[in-house]
Formats: sequence, C-alpha cells, structure tokens
Amino acid sequence: MTLRLAHLSDIHFGGENRAAVSGVATWFAQHRPDLAVITGDVTREGAEPEFKAARTWINSLAAESVIVPGNHDTPYFSLTRRLFAPWKRYERHFGQVQRTSFQRAGLAIATVNTARGVQLRANWSKGAISPGQVAAAARALAEAPPGVLKIVACHHPLIEMIGGPMSGLVHGGHDAAVALSDAGVDLVLTGHVHAPFALPYPGGDGRTWAVGASTLSIRERGAPIGFNCIEIEDDIVRVTALAWTGSHFEPWRTWSIDRRPVPA
Repeated sequence: MTLRLAHLSDIHFGGENRAAVSGVATWFAQHRPDLAVITGDVTREGAEPEFKAARTWINSLAAESVIVPGNHDTPYFSLTRRLFAPWKRYERHFGQVQRTSFQRAGLAIATVNTARGVQLRANWSKGAISPGQVAAAARALAEAPPGVLKIVACHHPLIEMIGGPMSGLVHGGHDAAVALSDAGVDLVLTGHVHAPFALPYPGGDGRTWAVGASTLSIRERGAPIGFNCIEIEDDIVRVTALAWTGSHFEPWRTWSIDRRPVPA
C-alpha cells in the first residue's frame, strides 16, 4: 500500500500566491493525499485576518492536516505580544503549539516548535530546538509499531540546505539532527528557506533525511513556488517537488530514499 503525503510550507496568508493556493485545492481534489503536513509560516504577519483565511483554506482541503507554527506565525510587528503571548492567535485557530504526535497505519509523526517569539540574538526569526524537545519527539516515535515511517515536522531546517537561499541557524540544530538520526527517525520535514531539498543527516545509519518544501507565497527565493508530494512504499520513499506553472502543478525535482529494513 502506498501512503501519499502533501508537504506544504510558508504559505504566508496575507502574501500568498492566490492562484497557486487555489491550485493546491484542485490538486488535493484530484490526487487525494492521505495527509497534509504543513510546516509553518501559514501567515505573513501573524495577524488575525491571516489566520482566519488560512484556517478556512486548510479546512477546504480534501485531507486531514498536521500543522506546526513558524516564526511568521507570531505577531510580527508587536514586540510586547511576541514577548508575552506569541502563540495566542495561532492557538486560537490551530490548537496548542507544544509537541503533539499523530499515528495512522504505516506512519507516525511528532511535531516540534522551532520558532520563538523572541531570542537572545538580533535575528529572532531563526530557529531553536532544545534537548527536551528532541527527547520528547524521540520518545513519542519510539512508541510507534515497528516498521512504520517515523517523521518529525518542524519549521526550521536543523541542518543547512546546501546552496540554500537563506539559513535557519537553528540553536541546537546539529545536535538535534544527530540525536534524531540515532533515534531512527526517517524524515524531518521543514520549510523556512522557500526552496525544496532532500539530504541525509549526520549520525546514525545515514537513513535519516531532511526534506524541505518550497513556498506558496509571492516571496520566491530562486526556486519555483510549490510543495512536496511524498509517496511512501514498503522499501522506498519518493519525494517529488511540485512546481506551479501558472495553471497547474507539475514535477520539478524528485528524490528516492531507501527505507530502513523492517526488523525481523
């Protein structure tokens, strides 16, 4: 049996590419993915109308969804709100930001919030992940049945995309990548850089892969607007970066990832 996931990120409602966002709904209706994983920055400025529009659109998609926040999902222009209530609006529309887990036949997902309202560095938009967050995600996935695909979903890439248009500079990112590899996580799905990629993590057996999605906003960074279709089979995972042509989505780049053997 093939599982099909749609991996979307950085939609930036308030600055979304309206034609592409409409095209996503059409693609969902045609291809019927089993699940949508949305890895943050659903809004542009964390404004209430943006959250309402995002929630309405996500509800219209022909699939269940798992969502994590991004740095743009905090009140962008209010330092006070970012300090004292960074996730109030997000949680009103999408639920609690703390780690959650999702399981279905053949699949287990743990979500991690790598975004922060403020940080002790000038660029608060960069990511951070704590050892406690990593340990909690690893524990949640360790409870999954043997042989299921184990996924962590967060906004910021824990290691940098080679040749990427921007960086995540995640505090604790490298150590987290090694720990998740050692824990046998299969995929870490992220966004933030507005460009699709797939590359193996350091550590472990070399079969933990970072997978990044492009953007559905007007903020292009040298890669086509689009999202990922991830098809999961018994022995392989295929990641196809779909690009918006102006009228429909078509394959732009594909990666084939060998899965870990199922324990005897």
